[in-house]
Amino acid sequence: MSENLKKLSAQGVSIWLDDISRERLRTGNLEQLIREKNVVGVTSNPTIFAGALSKGDAYDTQLHDLAVRGVDLGEAVRAITAYDIRWAADVLRPVYDTTAGVDGRVSLEVDPRLARDSDKTVAEARALWWLVDRPNLFIKIPATVQGLPAITQALAEGISVNVTLIFSLERYRAVMDAWLAGLEAAQAKGLNLGTIESVASFFVSRVDTEIDKRLDQLGRPELKGKAGVANARLAYAAFEEVMNSERWQRLRAAGARPQRPLWASTGVKNPDYSPTMYVDQLVAPGTVNTMPEKTVDATAAGANITGDTVRPFYEDAWNTMAALKEAGVDYDDVVNVLEDEGVEKFEASWNELLESVSKNLAR
Repeated sequence: MSENLKKLSAQGVSIWLDDISRERLRTGNLEQLIREKNVVGVTSNPTIFAGALSKGDAYDTQLHDLAVRGVDLGEAVRAITAYDIRWAADVLRPVYDTTAGVDGRVSLEVDPRLARDSDKTVAEARALWWLVDRPNLFIKIPATVQGLPAITQALAEGISVNVTLIFSLERYRAVMDAWLAGLEAAQAKGLNLGTIESVASFFVSRVDTEIDKRLDQLGRPELKGKAGVANARLAYAAFEEVMNSERWQRLRAAGARPQRPLWASTGVKNPDYSPTMYVDQLVAPGTVNTMPEKTVDATAAGANITGDTVRPFYEDAWNTMAALKEAGVDYDDVVNVLEDEGVEKFEASWNELLESVSKNLAR
């Protein structure tokens, strides 16, 4: 195993793979990554599934059977995605057992077309939780305004949740409030809080992509490539505030576990930047970094893991955000645009997935 990946894990960062495919599962590649690259979790999204289904023949048999049975398109997509998630969960089950349920997790997202509908999101979360039927599952729910009550309700019912598409510090605080409310409701029902896990996926590289574009327009290129890391570091500061709150301490005493910050969108979009900048600049205890395989390999080969690179740099992060504001970057507009685009992109990928499955069922 790479020394860099060992060092990263030793700093309290869980390495998750931001990818899944049936080909990766049937060839044993995921098991290899667990063994050789210290991967301890998997995340998925509609874009990943759409890409997986477009390659090779790994899904042909199941698609044939679904077509013969005349299964509805929506249920066919659920059957296909749940199959992969269930398989990955079984591969990661030893990790789940050895980490007492902290890692060894696999995430499955609700239909992104429901992102603005609380009730339908909860109903879908229940259905997917039942369908996959694995304790090491995370149901991914987007952190839209309408997603917040769905997060609370799912957690209150004992469903472990990966909150996705978080861009702003204000929304992240609302996510943590929704998480705490869900745990409090679960406690009131007498549920075992120790079995309810959650992570909060804070997106990183997309922030730089949007802000860098604006900095070019504003003639301030010297500030490019700094916003994503600064924003994430301040998110960790907000996390620490909640971890020190009396509200959390009461839940912790009842057996609850923290909602870990998860750094998402950590593949570098700008080739001028270090391929590991969203890894070695965001090292902090009790976090998850979910990476495309290319970023895992780059981290193994050349990351500079020197210790905590988040908490010692809070002041720098605040200074960066102040400089961006002074330069004319409208932070609130940036995060609103990114959330809308994120939902739209996942909806587009979901529709692509539906179209692909539909064509295959009709063959």
